Amino acid sequence: MRSGKDSFEEQYQDVLQNIEFALVSTYEEYPDMIDADAGNAISGLIRLYQAEQRGRNAPDIRLNPTAKQASERVHGVCEWRLGRRVMGKDKEKVKSGDVKSVDEIVLCLKRIQKSIETWNRDGGRRGYYNFVSQFVG
Repeated sequence: MRSGKDSFEEQYQDVLQNIEFALVSTYEEYPDMIDADAGNAISGLIRLYQAEQRGRNAPDIRLNPTAKQASERVHGVCEWRLGRRVMGKDKEKVKSGDVKSVDEIVLCLKRIQKSIETWNRDGGRRGYYNFVSQFVG
């Protein structure tokens, strides 16, 4: 029998990889980016989507420029996965069967947040990036 972790990561592997790619591309563009920037970006997006779930106004999220860039990239990916935005030069839409709910996006963001915390604790200021960049790129 598989653990819940394995089944979640398998079920949402494509979404998690999309989010990770957005973060890694930001780390690579901004060499001074640290895991705290990625974590702040993800935390802000969790708050944003939780406000949407509750029918509340979007919170005012203050981020430094690097975290803001990461947030914008990940937000674009999330909106694409929600079926609200097209992506890339070909204006690609998510296939209707692959559209995710806000609840699913929040769960994926929380999983990424936990990964950032774990790898930062184990590997230092860029521990998450050093780990995830081996698999994304």
